Amino acid sequence: MTRGTLIVIAKEPVPGRVKTRLQTEFTAGEAAALARASLVDTLSAVRSAPASRRVLALEGDPGPWLPAGFEVIGQRGGGLDERLAAAFEDAFDGTPMLLVGMDTPQLTPGLLGFRWSGYDAVLGLTDDGGYWCLGLRVPDRLALMGVPMSTDHTGIDQLRRLRMLGLRVLLLPTLRDMDTPHDAAYLAAAYPTLRVSRLYRRLQHAAHPGLLFEQALGGTARVVATGIDGRTVLSLSELDRWQSPADEVDRLALSRCEGPVLDVGCGPGRIVTALAERGIPALGVDVSPRAVSLTTARGAAALRRPVQDRLPGEGRWGSVLLMDGNIGIGGDPADLLRRCAELVRPDGLVLVEVDPDDDLDDTAPIVLRSSTGRRSIPLPWARVGTRAVLRHASAAHLHATEDWRAGHRAFLTLRRTTTPARIA
Repeated sequence: MTRGTLIVIAKEPVPGRVKTRLQTEFTAGEAAALARASLVDTLSAVRSAPASRRVLALEGDPGPWLPAGFEVIGQRGGGLDERLAAAFEDAFDGTPMLLVGMDTPQLTPGLLGFRWSGYDAVLGLTDDGGYWCLGLRVPDRLALMGVPMSTDHTGIDQLRRLRMLGLRVLLLPTLRDMDTPHDAAYLAAAYPTLRVSRLYRRLQHAAHPGLLFEQALGGTARVVATGIDGRTVLSLSELDRWQSPADEVDRLALSRCEGPVLDVGCGPGRIVTALAERGIPALGVDVSPRAVSLTTARGAAALRRPVQDRLPGEGRWGSVLLMDGNIGIGGDPADLLRRCAELVRPDGLVLVEVDPDDDLDDTAPIVLRSSTGRRSIPLPWARVGTRAVLRHASAAHLHATEDWRAGHRAFLTLRRTTTPARIA
């Protein structure tokens, strides 16, 4: 296409407004970053392709990602069919036009270097049923208006419309859009040198732990915790048990509680729910929005807040729970126990589930690994057995009143007293 106009139709890559289907595995910010990288790859190919003019039909504002050599026009119209028709009208200068989207970063200048001779329109289909490019010699609203957009038959419908108008259509090679995480993974593997592919690989190994935990709770991925060495930490990967109702060992632990009870790191709420069923006032706290939502959906009370932030009832809780290895939160058991001592009333208790290995004292970070292939950045955590917890508890003015086991699980009951009590 040595003579004519190349049009890129795009949205400003703003978090929450672009690539929302990627957010099953990526944050809104990460999805927007992938969209931006895809747009930059597309603009780079268009800039290098043979054409007499290049236009960006943009929804939003241009940013530093826009290279020189593009005229910017705003999008207008309601539906996508209207906005496409308007882009052709606004960019027309008497020469043929080819419009491409921002979702096929693998396109090349060579792919755009076709010849118009003998054709009135150009169409490039995508393998999800859409199309990645549309070319017209002159603007024609009849070619676009009313064609169903964003369906699995949009491409075929568009082709039928062009042929119904008597246009001779050149079909370009079929490409794959980047709409879903699977699409992004395919492009990264098939076109590893693209900017979007390099970003995808970096994001795969730098996920926020909270995002992966949200995916696990939402059932969109299986997630396991490992050490930095990659070995699975089974005690921190029991999501099925955490999502199930309280079991016999849980109920045995709860029989020791004195109300009201604060469950730190409540997860999906099985413990808070079991306490409520016993008529014991209880509140769960967790940093995960989905965990809090799941807990409240069970009819229990929960609050989204880090344990170190100001909490309701400070100094008046009868019991504070650190179940399911939550003594490891933050990677500093001594600091966490001091915080728990601040939360309970003067005669209150702190119930801690410890590692069954009495001698374990591991404060190395953990990594969450998803079945989708993502790996989190290191998460500060601690895995500690009875001896380490007793040492930290003493410094926090918490004294052991019971050291007990049930099944494969181990617990310490600590009480806030001024005089150490004898372990039962």
